[in-house]
Amino acid sequence: MVESGFQSSFMREAAARGFIFQCTDAQALDALMERQSISAYIGFDPTADSLHVGGLIQIMMLRLLQKHGHRPIALVGGGTARIGDPSFREEARGLMTEDIIQTNLAGIEGCLRQFLTFGAGASDALLVNNADWLDKLAYIDLLRDVGAHFSINRMLAFDSVKNRLEREQGLTFLEFNYSILQSYDFRELSRKYGLVLQLGGSDQWGNIISGVELVRRTDQKAVMGLTTPLLTTSSGAKMGKTASGAVWLSPRRLPVFDYWQFWRNTEDADVGRFLRLFTDLPLEECARLESLPGAQINEAKKVLATEATALCHGREAALAAAEAARQTFEEGAVTAADLPVHEVAQPDLAQGIPVFRLLVEAGLAKTNGEARRLVRGGGARLNNAVIADENRLIVEHDSVDGAIRLSAGKKHHVLVRVGS
Repeated sequence: MVESGFQSSFMREAAARGFIFQCTDAQALDALMERQSISAYIGFDPTADSLHVGGLIQIMMLRLLQKHGHRPIALVGGGTARIGDPSFREEARGLMTEDIIQTNLAGIEGCLRQFLTFGAGASDALLVNNADWLDKLAYIDLLRDVGAHFSINRMLAFDSVKNRLEREQGLTFLEFNYSILQSYDFRELSRKYGLVLQLGGSDQWGNIISGVELVRRTDQKAVMGLTTPLLTTSSGAKMGKTASGAVWLSPRRLPVFDYWQFWRNTEDADVGRFLRLFTDLPLEECARLESLPGAQINEAKKVLATEATALCHGREAALAAAEAARQTFEEGAVTAADLPVHEVAQPDLAQGIPVFRLLVEAGLAKTNGEARRLVRGGGARLNNAVIADENRLIVEHDSVDGAIRLSAGKKHHVLVRVGS
């Protein structure tokens, strides 16, 4: 393990794996965690019905806390979701209805339960909803009790606020209150659960500091904040995004095979870092895999893909996705196992569907023009054979073992089947 100078097992491993970016008082936190188990929280706003890989580092931090005997608290923002976090957003979020918020909350809870063990034990994770206290707030009381401790000048200095104002896009009063409510959450959790630490991405640093200050001023209690780095790939791309959109943690939003394939497509330079952050593999094994020479790094990518997928979807599903990939890419076999499926109506297939249109409908191309260019460039395949004619009709007898495999390039595949 990389020498960090920390004494507590959590801080030593968190530093070695690359989780720590900023901390209000790292030495004090280390000493406290060495003496006793603590409770720490991260907030998740329900902006969608699934979390995605862009926020996975936060979940892995909670998982690491639990591993070392501390209690992770996952706060879902049923209350703050009605406002929206303006941090580093180019424009205000659209306001969600209560039905959408409740649907999203259920989806996020499902994602968190894939990574954390919830229960009543000392280190079991706890799920709380800030709507339980924010919905009961009286506005005048909030202004007197909390608002008096917030400086407008200081809030205007937050990077997330300055960026919006410098682009002359403005910031609504609704959004401006977000930092106050997040700080209120910190104090409420501190009072109710004895919580001493808030975790978050580095974009949340200003909000976290505000919460630390609020607890200090109103409760005369020392609490702390710790942030993780905002991740990009070695080529500068935003973590958790692909050309086709977000890499969702829910299998309802993204097939397990696609999730596995996302990690398999990791850039060479990122393999070691992602093994440390997104798997439970020992650090020594991460280092060994990272050091594999030349083309052998591809074996490390497969391990990364399988281990990361196992955490999110279970070991059985991860191994099935790995085997589906092996058959698809190494043997060229058409297999239904865990590949994305696009269903078509039997009458349409009997009549014949132009391949360029089917490529779009199956999600392998965004437009008919893009699909035609893909075929002309030799990048489209039907059952592993290059498609030469962009107007070729796909018909029932193209099916092999009950499925037609369409491919765009070497890594994107869809099985086409007749729907029920």
